[in-house]
Amino acid sequence: MMEKYNHECSRKVKDVSLQDLRDMLAEFARARGWEQYHSPRNLLLALVGEVGELSEIFQWKGEVAKGLPNWTSDDKEHLEEELSDVLLYLVQLADVCGLDLGQAALTKIVKNAQKYPVNPTSHA
Repeated sequence: MMEKYNHECSRKVKDVSLQDLRDMLAEFARARGWEQYHSPRNLLLALVGEVGELSEIFQWKGEVAKGLPNWTSDDKEHLEEELSDVLLYLVQLADVCGLDLGQAALTKIVKNAQKYPVNPTSHA
């Protein structure tokens, strides 16, 4: 099964679902015998560590323009790696907790829209 994912990862994929990521991560852990270590607590602590690494990238940069026009390709690649680490641990955490992260995110967007309705005068 990992061969399929190796092939998928070796080419650019326009859209990947959270389900696809979840399945790839579960197979990756299963193939290495790591499932025993993937408790909610351990995954959360790993996620927090990765968020720390992500924040280090921005720590002394001040405000950063959208699109990162002044960043080198190496800096952008490093950012991609840390963002990916955060996403992957988040997907794994939701999975071991038995939650549908995609559906939870959609539900949260709806709740936020109800909580913060559009005010036509606020963005002229």
